[in-house]
Amino acid sequence: MAWVILILSGVLETVWAAALAASKGFSKLQPSLLFLVALVLSMGGLAYAMRSIPIGTGYAIWVGIGAIGTAIYGMAALGDPVTAGRITCLVLIVAGVAGLKVLT
Repeated sequence: MAWVILILSGVLETVWAAALAASKGFSKLQPSLLFLVALVLSMGGLAYAMRSIPIGTGYAIWVGIGAIGTAIYGMAALGDPVTAGRITCLVLIVAGVAGLKVLT
C-alpha cells in the first residue's frame, strides 16, 4: 500500500506544480487553492509512505514522478520544447526511479 500511496503522491506533485504555474504567483484563486490542496495531500502521502519505504528511495521516487509528470505536462499542454535531449533525460529519470524500486 505504501508504494501505491507514494506513486499517487508523486502524481499530486505534478498537479501542484502545474497549479503553481497557473496561479501566476498566487494571483489567481482557483489554481492557488488547487496548489494548496494538492501540496498537502502530496506531502501527507509522502510522509505516510516513508513509514515503510527508506527515505532516500521514497523521496527520490516521489521527486522523479513529479519531475517526469511536470515535464510531460509542460510539453503536452504548455508548449515546452520536445527535443531528443529532453526525452533522453526523462528516460534516464524513469530508469533511475525503476532501479530504486527494484533494488529496494
